[in-house]
Amino acid sequence: MSLQETIARSISKATGVAFRIENHQEVAGGCINRSEVLSGAGRRYFVKMNAARRLVMFEAEAEGLAEITRSNSVRVPQPICYGRHADQAYLVLEYLEIGGGSAASDEILGRQLATMHRHTKKQFGWTRDNTIGSTPQINTPETGWVTFYAEHRLRFQLELASEKGYAQGLQAVGEQLLDKLPAFFANYRPQPSLLHGDLWGGNHAALRDGTPVIFDPAPYYGDREADLAMTELFGGFGARFYAAYREAWPLDAGYALRKDLYNLYHVLNHLNLFGGGYRAQARDLIERLLSETH
Repeated sequence: MSLQETIARSISKATGVAFRIENHQEVAGGCINRSEVLSGAGRRYFVKMNAARRLVMFEAEAEGLAEITRSNSVRVPQPICYGRHADQAYLVLEYLEIGGGSAASDEILGRQLATMHRHTKKQFGWTRDNTIGSTPQINTPETGWVTFYAEHRLRFQLELASEKGYAQGLQAVGEQLLDKLPAFFANYRPQPSLLHGDLWGGNHAALRDGTPVIFDPAPYYGDREADLAMTELFGGFGARFYAAYREAWPLDAGYALRKDLYNLYHVLNHLNLFGGGYRAQARDLIERLLSETH
């Protein structure tokens, strides 16, 4: 049995309706997985594929999409099934017809994201670890946000950078920042909000009717500012998105500083994923943050 036959059988079992692949088309865009659209008898599915050892990554993504769905907030593609065939793992998702965003869909997304962030838990973290890109993301629950962010976000990435040979110029200043982390939260106590976790411009779109969609999540329960910060790191979100979010749930004045703290996590992750070109950016961010604690 081929990989595609295994996937078709898995879809049939998950949906309760027999599915036979009549056409498959490779989709470009991702740098981690290989993706295809499978179609047959008027049905289409979006499929991600990777090495068999990545099955746990797909399991976590499916659970993350289900977690966001339960918040009754932003539309996400529904997971259909996942599994393994020989040396390949796969994740089958609902196929969504993307029609391009607009200022109006940005505004809706801003309000819906605020609704998602109001979905809270008692502890920071999540019920399982997942990945940020292909990097492990540790979600061990903690009652304190500063402890969670210091240990499971920044320290984890700094230690990984050291293992990869990127420690020069980073480790010492990184440790200084970890020591001073409580200063950024002296008058601010975030609650554990459901986060997308990887909310950059390439992970949101809109359906043809204007319904916003978010995908490729790396979810956990954390400070909602972390999601907002990443939307600003690479751009791709319009002014009406931010205005609608702030109208639905205003941000604390300290966000302007803490967004650099939150984006440091993603810059360090890019360093660990893509190499030394991000080391200078990470160091500059750390030194800027340290200058604010003097």
